[in-house]
Amino acid sequence: MPTSRTSSPSHSTLPLLSLAVGAFGIGTTEFGPMGMLPTIAQGMDVSILTAGMLISAYAIGVMVGAPVMTLLFARWPRRRALIALMAIFTLGNLASAMAANYTSLVIARIITSLNHGAFFGIDSIVAASLVPREKQASAVAAMFMGLTIANIGGVPVATWFGQVVGWRESFLGIALLGVAAMLSLGAFLPKGGHGERPNVRAELRVLTQPVVLVILATTVMGAGAMFTLYTYIAPSLESITQVSPSYVTGMLVLIGIGFTLGAKLGGKLADRSVKGLLMVFLSLIAISRWHSLGWQPPRQMQPSA
Repeated sequence: MPTSRTSSPSHSTLPLLSLAVGAFGIGTTEFGPMGMLPTIAQGMDVSILTAGMLISAYAIGVMVGAPVMTLLFARWPRRRALIALMAIFTLGNLASAMAANYTSLVIARIITSLNHGAFFGIDSIVAASLVPREKQASAVAAMFMGLTIANIGGVPVATWFGQVVGWRESFLGIALLGVAAMLSLGAFLPKGGHGERPNVRAELRVLTQPVVLVILATTVMGAGAMFTLYTYIAPSLESITQVSPSYVTGMLVLIGIGFTLGAKLGGKLADRSVKGLLMVFLSLIAISRWHSLGWQPPRQMQPSA
């Protein structure tokens, strides 16, 4: 239960802000390489498709790291656990900046991603504990605003910085976000007590429920449809539409705004009908993908007969 010291808005603002800083950093490092893909491919002397596997490496690390790190840090005080997870984040981004070759960059991306799932899980619990029960949902939403703002500001800035200065320096800048998050978490979060070790069997038993499997499958297909394009958004815009790198940065800002509006609108519509919302949004994704199949390249890019 939140104490009287942290339940008032004035005492919860800085702790929530420190949690949001961590979420901002994680969102930036997760989506940042998508905008820097052509630059990374050129720097590592690999193809765009090979560079795209860096996104898959991060996703694999999230999938494996979420349960492992959650169990590893379950008994730790939550503030210490969050700082340790951001330390992993910082070291992973530093390793990405100093990667000697493509293989070491893949390994660095996996290391970076190990903190992702556990951080957001613990982050949500801590955010909810900082405020009274009736304000817990808004507190968690405020923490996740860091992730949303990362798509509007962090990812475009990382992309622009990677194009102008270099992708290694962009990863170094993201690592500095990790340092800022650790300092703010240490300064503003209450110490708290030790956590409880979760019942692993009970947690895994949830995966046997058909409704959970359907939800997971829907999430996989919906996210897969989005990330298939988003992963290669930079090379697609540059090679197909022949736009400048600065235009790519602007489009990433627009995508981030779309994420923000979609999350805001989706939350309100979900209160009315979750099933109806999913039907509408998934239908829009299907229509947009079907429409893209009818796209034809510019005349000058078509192969001659």
